[in-house]
Amino acid sequence: MDAQFVEREYNNRAMVPEHPAIFARWEKDSQFVRASLRGHVDIPYGNDARHRIDIFPAENARGLLVFIHGGYWRSLDKSMFSWLAASWVAAGVSVAAPNYRLAPSVAIDAIVDDAIAAMNFLVRKGPSYGVSSDRIVVSGHSAGGHLAAALLAAPLSRLQFDAARIIGAVPISGVFDFEPLLLHAFNADFKLTPESARALSLHDKKPTVAAPLVIAAGALESSEFRRQSRMLAESPYWKPQVKALQILPGLNHFTIVDAFAERGQPLYEASLGLFR
Repeated sequence: MDAQFVEREYNNRAMVPEHPAIFARWEKDSQFVRASLRGHVDIPYGNDARHRIDIFPAENARGLLVFIHGGYWRSLDKSMFSWLAASWVAAGVSVAAPNYRLAPSVAIDAIVDDAIAAMNFLVRKGPSYGVSSDRIVVSGHSAGGHLAAALLAAPLSRLQFDAARIIGAVPISGVFDFEPLLLHAFNADFKLTPESARALSLHDKKPTVAAPLVIAAGALESSEFRRQSRMLAESPYWKPQVKALQILPGLNHFTIVDAFAERGQPLYEASLGLFR
C-alpha cells in the first residue's frame, strides 16, 4: 500500500458525495424520534462532557441493543442516530447509544476505554432507566464497528459484569487492521505509531467474549473496507464466532446504516436474530 491508495480507499465521504444529504436526513429523523419516542437523553456515564448516553426503552423488551456511532473516532455524535431506535423499539428491543471522547483530544485506546465504561454503566444502571441488561447485542458503524468488536476483545477484568450478558455483536463497516491508517492524513489526529496500530488491531487478537457476530459491509464500499470486514470474519481467532458475513449489494458506507434499521433487510433480520 502507498499513501495515495490509502487516502482514496479510506476517505468514505469523498466516495459518497451525497453524504451531506444522508446526514441531513439522519439529523431530521433523529429530532423527530427524540420528540416522539419515550427515552432518556444525555445521561452521564463519566466525568467528561462527551461521556453521555441516550436510552430508549422498549415495552416487554427481548434485550438491549447498544449502537456506537462512527465518525473516524474524531467526529459525529450519538444524537445523529436516534432515528435508529424507532424500528428496534417497535420490534421489542431497547436501544442505548453512547457518545465517547474524540481524537485528537484523546488517543483511540482511550476511546476504547470509554466504550467499556459505557457498557459497565449500562449493566449497572440500565434498569434505573427502564432497560434490562441481561441480554445485550453490541453494534457499531465504522469507528463504532471497531469499538463494538473491541468490547468483545476487552480483558474480562475490565468488564464489571458477567460477559455472558453479551449475546451478540454487529460490527458494521469497521476497521480491524490499523496498519493502513499509519499512512492516512487523519493520523495527524490519531497519532498512531506502528506499536499502537498493532495493539488496536483486532484481526490477530483472540476475543474474550464468546458471543456470535454478524459482520457487514456494503458492496459499494471501497475494497479496503470490504477487506477489513472479511479479514475479521476469516480470522482464525474470530471465525468460530461468526454467524454471518454480509457484503451487501447496492449499499455504500452510509446507506448500510439505513439497512441496519430497516425491517426485511438482511442485516436487520440477521441482527434481530441474535436476540432469538
